[in-house]
Amino acid sequence: MRAALYPLKFHPILKQKIWGGEKLHHYLNKQSTLKDIGESWELSDVEGDVSIVSNGALKGKSLTDVLTDYGADLLGTKNYERFGNKFPLLIKFIDAKSDLSVQLHPNDTLAKSRHNSFGKTEMWYVMQADEDANLIVGFNQEMNAETYLSHLNNKTLTDILNFDKVKAGDTYFIAAGRIHAIGAGVLLAEIQQTSDITYRVYDWDRTDDEGNERELHNDIAIEAFDFEMPNDFRVSYETTANQSNSMVNCAYFNTNVIELKGNLPKKNTKDAFVIYMCVEGEAVISNSNYKETIKVGETLLLPATILDYQLSAKQAKLLEVSID
Repeated sequence: MRAALYPLKFHPILKQKIWGGEKLHHYLNKQSTLKDIGESWELSDVEGDVSIVSNGALKGKSLTDVLTDYGADLLGTKNYERFGNKFPLLIKFIDAKSDLSVQLHPNDTLAKSRHNSFGKTEMWYVMQADEDANLIVGFNQEMNAETYLSHLNNKTLTDILNFDKVKAGDTYFIAAGRIHAIGAGVLLAEIQQTSDITYRVYDWDRTDDEGNERELHNDIAIEAFDFEMPNDFRVSYETTANQSNSMVNCAYFNTNVIELKGNLPKKNTKDAFVIYMCVEGEAVISNSNYKETIKVGETLLLPATILDYQLSAKQAKLLEVSID
């Protein structure tokens, strides 16, 4: 007999990176003996990095196992028809102690043909940023392939990149085909399609301990650019307390922010899973059958069959993510 579904938490998958730091430990309480942790994969169905349930009756089961056993009860009917036994989102926290490579990601069509993968559209929510920290998003002028390649070949690529100074709460939408990089000193939450396909085009002439530069992908990256994309990457949103405030709505995910003070009854009428990422404080998700705490830096997956529940906190901020 199958266990009844409940709010699922997962063990984080921590990734050591050449640009990683200590904020995932110090700010978000991620425990590891590794140094330079750059990413915490909170919810992943990427092959080789599948999340494992950390709470309740399904503890020790993989996300793949749960999805295979519960199907539409976990994802919702429409999402299960669309994605089958593949969880469609990859949820991360990222700490950049130094600059990430300048990169972009392929869209669905290109990723499918080259890598048999989803494309990679994503969004960022800045949780903390050091003074003068920035993100690179898009170009600082109208761009075409010829101009871009000229700057790339002349080693003047940074002259045409758009640098945005950031602070906590700033939010960006990074569509597939848009050049971008997370700058040094930024801690953020990332919501993206389930894909680990990245095309690096510039890495600051950085080398490893043996003097080797990281691989670049310029030969294949040029086809992934969308030079016609408008500069609409900054996300404006409201922050009315105790309601779901819309941030990003796209074909791949919908994300709201909730500034929670006290109790907020919720009703899921969309026949879809909901993900909660705690980006400030601590909150409780409960109904008559369960009670689960989510602290800053933690992520929770609410199955589609859970229709009525309550969020409560003295003060917390949650990102609420779904596909519907």
